[in-house]
Amino acid sequence: MKASELEEGHISTVDLNGNHLLLSRIGGEVYAVSGTCTHEETDLGLGVVLEDRVVCPLHLSQFELKTGVAVNPPATVPLKSFKAKEIGDTIFIEV
Repeated sequence: MKASELEEGHISTVDLNGNHLLLSRIGGEVYAVSGTCTHEETDLGLGVVLEDRVVCPLHLSQFELKTGVAVNPPATVPLKSFKAKEIGDTIFIEV
């Protein structure tokens, strides 16, 4: 996706090589984590962003967008984190 399409404090989902990913821009940096909740396999792209976390729309678990860490139950398993790099107006993800 184009880097200019990912606004600060927002999330976007992409499917890449069989992976459903959640991209975010926090403090000017781009981050990528798996986009499916580890508790009930819900699309986190439908969730809301609270500062540097995404809130699952199903049971309200929160995950850190920078690291994928599960912050509160019912989810306890972290999201997988991927390396993201912005070059020009393109975002590259290492999967």
